Amino acid sequence: MANTSGSTGFNLDLTELVEEAFERAGSELRTGYDLKTARRSLNLLFADWANRGINMWTFEQGTITFEQGLNTYAIPTDTVDLLDHVIRTNANVAATQSDLTITRISVSTYATIPNKLTQARPIQVWYQRLDGQNAPSGVTLATTITSTDTTITLSSTVGLATSGYITLGTETIYYTYVDGNDLGDCFRAQNNTTAAAHTAGVAVYVPNLPRITVWPTPDGSQTYQFVYWRMRRVQDAGSGVNVMDVPFRFVPCMVAGLAYYIALKVPGGMDRLVVLKAQYDEAWMSAADEDQERAALRLVPRQMFIGG
Repeated sequence: MANTSGSTGFNLDLTELVEEAFERAGSELRTGYDLKTARRSLNLLFADWANRGINMWTFEQGTITFEQGLNTYAIPTDTVDLLDHVIRTNANVAATQSDLTITRISVSTYATIPNKLTQARPIQVWYQRLDGQNAPSGVTLATTITSTDTTITLSSTVGLATSGYITLGTETIYYTYVDGNDLGDCFRAQNNTTAAAHTAGVAVYVPNLPRITVWPTPDGSQTYQFVYWRMRRVQDAGSGVNVMDVPFRFVPCMVAGLAYYIALKVPGGMDRLVVLKAQYDEAWMSAADEDQERAALRLVPRQMFIGG
């Protein structure tokens, strides 16, 4: 009987991956630019995968501890979407800890809530799928502030939302309202940043952070945690010596997709385009069909919909 390798660690680093894709496209990896353009195509491929479905290896769990009176919280900027979530009460007391349902709603539903400042245990959540970009606002800090100040005076508030986030230095701050040039009722050190003092003249940036807004606004009767499971972005292709943030079962699909993308750009690649596209689609379907949970599906109607 022949000896097997005894290894199951096969993977391709970026250079090997690009070489295989170029060969399938009828070309060769010869220059640094070839590697650069392939790396760019691979990053575009990963972005496309986020639109094609749920990539299970990118699931991550996270928690947010709510503050009384604050109904909006940032989540990691590489989040593609939230998959599930609960409200956890008494998180630090094992005997009484409870995970309770919180329903995801649309912006239209949230907009129709009459009093958005009502305080109680949150039962609904609106998720805003923003891009995370940090843009200059064109204004500066008008007066020096300490790490605990909750009112912030700017040189101007023109163009700022009536409530939202700003960034001063490395600190992200949520403000509740605008009064003239003042940002009022500020919650400091948001998005896992640290509260700090800031001097007058510091530039003010506006981060377009992905965020959740809950209703009712958390009260102070107990500690609430928002426990969520999210799908994050696939990590970038990198510099050339690393392997991809992709499980082994998706490696054939990744190679096939990159070969198709490269064929769109190299001389002679168009002759193989139809075959490469078919191979990519087939490889994607095989990988996507495998990339799913095997648990039994159980559907239970909510009590509110039972009866007449």
